Amino acid sequence: MAELGSLTKTAASRSTAQSAISRQIALLEQFCGGRLFNRTGRGVSLTEAGMRIFPRVKAWLNEAEQIAKDVKATIGVPTGVVQVGMIPSAGHLLASLLFQQTRLLFPEIHLRILDGTTGQLSEWVETGLVDIAILFRYGHERRSDEHPLAVIDNFLVGPAGDALTKSPTVSFTRLDRLPLILPGLPNTLRRVLDQTAKRKRIALSVVMECDSLEIQKDVVADGGGYTIHGSHAVIHELKSGRLQASRIVSPTIERTIALCVTRYRPPTLACREVARLIRTCVEQMTNIAARKDGALSRRRA
Repeated sequence: MAELGSLTKTAASRSTAQSAISRQIALLEQFCGGRLFNRTGRGVSLTEAGMRIFPRVKAWLNEAEQIAKDVKATIGVPTGVVQVGMIPSAGHLLASLLFQQTRLLFPEIHLRILDGTTGQLSEWVETGLVDIAILFRYGHERRSDEHPLAVIDNFLVGPAGDALTKSPTVSFTRLDRLPLILPGLPNTLRRVLDQTAKRKRIALSVVMECDSLEIQKDVVADGGGYTIHGSHAVIHELKSGRLQASRIVSPTIERTIALCVTRYRPPTLACREVARLIRTCVEQMTNIAARKDGALSRRRA
């Protein structure tokens, strides 16, 4: 009644008669020794005493609900909220696959997806803000408790019809003074690109810094320059022909998709099941990307 503000709506939501709700409220007010609701021609509202009690009642009900979920979890039914942090370039496809699999196999698990940079996700999983983080790692920077899921190459991404990205591969030195749209520092990919460019004695020309994947793709599609991503990040645009991508070689710029579970608290059964599903989904993503890369190579040939 406090939430709906109406005796009629309350009775309808509980599939019972208004008189039954009225009797329950009367008994409750008799037990409390005073009125909890004001009755008006427009409905009902909490009295001052009711407003003081209401937050504690809500907290008690939420705790009871969580106890019920915990009981189910102890007997092997995964349930509850699992918070997953993802890198945006991996999140678009992965989140969709993960949601579909979770909803199909574990309908009592509720996913909460957050996106952020690798630095943000590392902090969130360390402090327990997320239960699971999906990160990009380069070289040997991965922590001992992280689980590698896949190793992917980076691609030079250009607009449709672009001559440079028409070939299956492009040498890193071809990036010399190329107009690039890249994330701003601090960013792990940007740092790796800058270090590689220094070793190769070429100059990277970053014409725009942008952390938004969607904006990067829009600017590139409109002919504003090039960006660098794994093929999974632009898979829909490659399929539609809106963008082109050529794998960077000599050297290849590889990054590892890694899974990290928070050590801030013991993982719940639901958390463990979601982590398992993420492994399956990343494998599916890798297979999809591999088929797409192969199809693009055959088409170019």
